[in-house]
Amino acid sequence: MAHHPPVHAVDERLPLAKLILFGLQHVLVVAASPITAVFLVAKALGLSSALTVDLISATFLVCGLGTLLQSFGPLKFGARLPFIMVPGGAPVVLFVLIAQQTNLQTAAGATILTGLLYFLLLPVFARCLRFFPRIVIGTMLILVAVNLIRIYGVVIVGTPGTAEFGSPVGIGLALSTVGFTVLFAKLFKGMLGQLAVLLGLLAGAALAWSLGLMSFAEVWSGALVTLPTPLPFGMPRFDVLAALPLLIFSVISMAEATGQTIAIAEVVGKEIDPQTEVPRTIRGDATMSVLGGLFGTSLIITSSENIGIVQATGVRSRFVTAAAGVLLIVIALLAPLGRLANAIPAPVVGGTALIVFSIIGVMGINLLRQVELRSRANMYTLAAALTMGVLPIVVPGVYSRFPAALQIVLGNGLAMGALTAVLVNALFAHLNLNWRERHAADPAAHLEAAVNDNRSCH
Repeated sequence: MAHHPPVHAVDERLPLAKLILFGLQHVLVVAASPITAVFLVAKALGLSSALTVDLISATFLVCGLGTLLQSFGPLKFGARLPFIMVPGGAPVVLFVLIAQQTNLQTAAGATILTGLLYFLLLPVFARCLRFFPRIVIGTMLILVAVNLIRIYGVVIVGTPGTAEFGSPVGIGLALSTVGFTVLFAKLFKGMLGQLAVLLGLLAGAALAWSLGLMSFAEVWSGALVTLPTPLPFGMPRFDVLAALPLLIFSVISMAEATGQTIAIAEVVGKEIDPQTEVPRTIRGDATMSVLGGLFGTSLIITSSENIGIVQATGVRSRFVTAAAGVLLIVIALLAPLGRLANAIPAPVVGGTALIVFSIIGVMGINLLRQVELRSRANMYTLAAALTMGVLPIVVPGVYSRFPAALQIVLGNGLAMGALTAVLVNALFAHLNLNWRERHAADPAAHLEAAVNDNRSCH
């Protein structure tokens, strides 16, 4: 009798009902990202309501297709890991800046150029993955959590100077959603316990509805089916100089993809070869960014948001995120579903986001626990990275008087923290400074690093 090798949890095919429920949980947590991205672009550029609806549909469609690509990974395009794809926050801002300085056709062309640049830079970047050990990845995850909490904190609290800023009702609603999520995680076991994030969000939405803060009036108004329009701004224009901010960001994005791939592999307990798997993730990002540019979106990239969901639920199957990809496509085509997702109050979505993103920070702390922080090299790598990474997050505009080109990197806390971690770690680990100290403190780690470094050169 033949014995089949056990199926890894990543490749486990769950029953359809579980796939839909767990997939829906992912969708509801990340749904705010496409909607917020489009609203930011529409508000900043004064787009018509019809074009805004079209772009929401297009963004959900590309996110869904990208999620399927990352989940199944055909032809080495996609990681074959439980990833969700969404519009990147920084790329959306850069897209708006390019459009304001030039026009929408040039901004769309910049997105396409950046997607193509991923492919050109990938062979070089793949050889640099040895500069991303646990100390760097752990630091990046903490900075991702802090940055996302700040962003969604503004969603909850509102913009200073507006009438909604600091509303006790909105803040109370967000904190109640966090409380519901923790309560359900405590009370329920099994599948219901794994759905604590989704149940917390639904409970928060129900509370908002009971307080008269959520309305379904517009869900069924308008068309039932919507099909996104290719090239909604007309033929893209390719201007390398105008596209420079996004082109520079592509390197940062590849570093983020590296951290996310290693982090999600750690969460699902799958051993991977970063030099093989990280390029698969980046190829998926590149493909979807080019497709997104053709549909008028900014860069569509792998999401940090859903890593917290995987960690919180313990559901590691990539078929769950594939189900989420299908649901994203359905939302893109069925307009009422998109309007329903949009009807959930921002504080409820923000409260759910806070708990999920904080879990990403916990994952970073867990990675750092596996690092010898009493080592001078690791201690200073972490301290320098947190200094440069947290500063622009907690003090927005700290570099506002610097040249615009420098602000792109300096003002991005995640980018600056990751770059600092890589450089300081390289200073200690790869330039043979304090070699005697490193060798004496952890000879096994030194031997492993030497072997890995040798492999990366071949």
